[in-house]
Amino acid sequence: MKLSSPLQHPPQHYFARSLVTARSWPFVIDIGIGACLLALFFAIVHMGSYWMATPMPVIPISHSVRALPIYAFYSVVRIGIAYLLSLVFAITYGYIAAYNPRVEAWMIGLLDILQSIPVLSFLPPVVLAMVALVPGHQLGIELGVILLIFTGQVWNLAFSFYSSLKSIPKEMLEASRIYRYSPWQRFWQLEMPNATIGLVWNSIVSVAGGWFALIACEMFTMGSRNFQLPGLGSYLQTATASGDVKALIAGIAVVILIVVATDQLFWRPLIAWSDKFKFEQVESADRVTSPILHLIQQSNLTAIPLKVWTSAHLPNIDELIYRRFARTRACRIVQPVDEDQPIRKNSVALWTIAFIAVGLVAWGASQAVIMLRGVTWLDVRLLLMGAGATFLRVNASLLISALWTIPVGVAIGFNPRLARIVQPVAQVLASVPATAFFPILLIGLVKIGGGLGIGSVALMLLGTQWYVLFNVIAGAMSIPSDLKEAASLYKFTRYQRWTTLILPGIFPYLITGMVTASGGAWNASVFAEYSHLQDRTLETIGLGAQIQEATDSGRFPMLLLATILISVIVVSMNRLVWRRLYRLAETKYKLLA
Repeated sequence: MKLSSPLQHPPQHYFARSLVTARSWPFVIDIGIGACLLALFFAIVHMGSYWMATPMPVIPISHSVRALPIYAFYSVVRIGIAYLLSLVFAITYGYIAAYNPRVEAWMIGLLDILQSIPVLSFLPPVVLAMVALVPGHQLGIELGVILLIFTGQVWNLAFSFYSSLKSIPKEMLEASRIYRYSPWQRFWQLEMPNATIGLVWNSIVSVAGGWFALIACEMFTMGSRNFQLPGLGSYLQTATASGDVKALIAGIAVVILIVVATDQLFWRPLIAWSDKFKFEQVESADRVTSPILHLIQQSNLTAIPLKVWTSAHLPNIDELIYRRFARTRACRIVQPVDEDQPIRKNSVALWTIAFIAVGLVAWGASQAVIMLRGVTWLDVRLLLMGAGATFLRVNASLLISALWTIPVGVAIGFNPRLARIVQPVAQVLASVPATAFFPILLIGLVKIGGGLGIGSVALMLLGTQWYVLFNVIAGAMSIPSDLKEAASLYKFTRYQRWTTLILPGIFPYLITGMVTASGGAWNASVFAEYSHLQDRTLETIGLGAQIQEATDSGRFPMLLLATILISVIVVSMNRLVWRRLYRLAETKYKLLA
């Protein structure tokens, strides 16, 4: 029997255990969970009535503090729905890309392009399409904003899930074949557990990206049309435009309160729960704990579904599903894992999908050529100069981010005591949207007489550094404890630990973080290079500034050409740098027994 020392458990573990062992506390916990469920039901009813109402593109925004709760509610609902859509899309897209060699390169290349295109480039087609799709209801405008927030969250999660599938140890895949796992069993018992840690940590950054997009999407101008929805994003924008510092501080304070509550009630329990999926042969003495998770696990309300599920009077649905899959040919015949398997013959369905895709691309290309006729050579030269300037800023922000996030992330992932202190602070700072701090930084730049030429790099850092940091933390935490103990046992020097254990262990996660951070930097360029501050417009040369100007003035040919330039730059970087590094992570730095 394994005995544990009291020193292995932090004080919060005893605090949570003492709460749930008291006779009265489970009843109080059940009351709280029941109240949360009732609040959720009320939220669904309220949002349903609001979405089905007559559309109002421009809703007056009050600067009163009393209006902040309802604005916060609307913003949280939009981000929550966008996150759920992002998670489903990321898992589906990453799974298809990882296990279909014929389309893998195309799908990853497309993912690189989409995650680097700024949100404002998606804005005109998405909003107009949703308004036309659901006419006569507020739901159309709301769906457009939710999908724009979706574009700020999904790419990071998709890259994380894809890289997790590609880094599964080969012997684990072989074991799943030997034991004749069905695709359903392999997904839930091997692939999802292997990807959980990365998904949880990248979800934190993705939600921060959702806040980033929210502040830009709740209030925007598209040619001659204005859109202004109730929410924290429009509240902060109107407060900044009018110079209402008190309202601006109040709005940022509410955002921080939401972020702190989300961290303690949602992310911290998920991190503690995901720690059990670490791939290791020796159990670590230090585990991430969460009092909230412990309280939820001890609640009678959460225990009732489990008791019903495991009741002897009801059939075991999992067992029925597994038995059904066991009769299939894939489970009856052991198939070895071979990276050089012959590609199956093309099916009629695949050819049909390819034909439709080619037709849509051809039609879109012809429409783009027609639209680009309105662009002059002077516009092209200006866009090329802007592309070069933004490219330099993006890479400068990536380099600066990597210089401090790699050592800090490894220290947090390796030291549980330090993680308990620094990790919550880092999660809160990462979850607060960078665009919420932009007005304050811009006011500072104006007061010191600086411009956006160099200051835009600092603004980009706010939207990029957290992608690298949290991927490095996830990579450091996923390194098996037995490898760490072996390094200590053989008395590795600091240089040896970094070159033979740490850097190879975090390399797949680091590449994922750098790729998504690059996309975050391109997105942040729109706000870092062009901003409205009271009665002034601050701008510097760059693609981000030109995209913002084209959106405000309704010059869609310029917007399209700027988006094409970003796509060309991203594709070139993908083929020359990122794809080679991904291949290196899959072959040389893959964890094998």
